[in-house]
Amino acid sequence: MSEVYSKNSEILFIYDAKLCNPNGDPDDENKPRMDYETRRNLVSDVRLKRYIRDYLESIGYEIFVTKIEGKSVSATDRIKKFFENSNKIVNINKLGKEDLDFILSKLIDIRFFGATLPIKAQEGEEKGVATNFIGPIQFNWGYSLNKVDTVESSSITSIFSGREEKGEYGTFGKDWRVYYSLISFYGIISGYRAKETNLTFDDVKLFDNALINSIPKMASTRSKIGQTHRFLLRVEYKDQHIFLGDLRDFVKLDKTEGLRDVKDFEIDFDPLFNVLKENKDKIENIYLFEDSDLNIKGGSFKEKIKKEFVSIAELR
Repeated sequence: MSEVYSKNSEILFIYDAKLCNPNGDPDDENKPRMDYETRRNLVSDVRLKRYIRDYLESIGYEIFVTKIEGKSVSATDRIKKFFENSNKIVNINKLGKEDLDFILSKLIDIRFFGATLPIKAQEGEEKGVATNFIGPIQFNWGYSLNKVDTVESSSITSIFSGREEKGEYGTFGKDWRVYYSLISFYGIISGYRAKETNLTFDDVKLFDNALINSIPKMASTRSKIGQTHRFLLRVEYKDQHIFLGDLRDFVKLDKTEGLRDVKDFEIDFDPLFNVLKENKDKIENIYLFEDSDLNIKGGSFKEKIKKEFVSIAELR
C-alpha cells in the first residue's frame, strides 16, 4: 500500500444531463431538484457519491454504504456482516484500533468519504456506541452553470401482478426530466483529514478514475440515461494548508438560456487558467480530463495548461 496522502487537492467536475432526471427530489414528486428563483438545476453530493460507490463496487471493491442481498440494512447489521464475511470474530460494541484499521483497509468508501458507525444498544444497555470517521474527500452540492428548463411531465404507468388471484395493479406517476443541464461540482481532498481514514496516494488515483467513469457506467437506469462526463480538474497543492476556493467561480458560459446540447454554448476557462497561473508556485501537480466535444473559448484548456505547467497528468 502507498503512503498516506499528505497534500491538499481541489476538484472541479463537470458533466451534463440531456433529457433525463439527474437527481429527483422525493419530497416534490421526484422532480429534478431546482433552485426555482435562479432556474439552476441542483444535484446533491449524496447522488454523486452514490455513483462513485456503485462504480467501485462494480469493479470489485467492498463498500460500506450498500445493500446486503438487495436489502437496505442498518449500519450495525452491515458491520456485523462485514466481519462475518471476513471470518473475524469481534465484539462490535468494543471495536479496538486494530478492528477500526481493518475496516479502513477493506472499505474504500469510508477511506474516501468517511462514515458514522452507530452500533445499536444491546439487551440490557441504555444506549449504543458510535465511531465517526470524517472523510478527507468532500463535495458541495452541484449546480448547473446554465438556466435549466424542465420537460413538461407525461404520465407513466407501471403494471405489476397482484397477490393471489387478484390480477394486475397499476400505478401512475410523472416522468420529470430536464432538457439540458451542465452540472458542476466543487470538491476537496484534505491532507489533514487523510490520516484519519488512512487515505493513500493510490486511493486518490483510484478516486480520479472512479469520478470520471462512474457517470457513464452507473447512470444507466431509465431516468438517468443521457449523462456524460465532460471535464475533471484536480489541482494538487504542495502542502495541506492551501485551498483557493470554489473553482466554479472561475468558469463562465457565453450562453446560459435555451440550451439543449453540449454544442449550444462556449465555455470560458480563462479566469480559471489565470488563477492557477497566479498560484503556480503553490501547485504540485495538475490532473486533467477534457472531453473533445466541449466548445472551449480559445481552444483546448488542456493544451494551455501543458504549456504553463510541467507537472500535468491526463486522466482517462
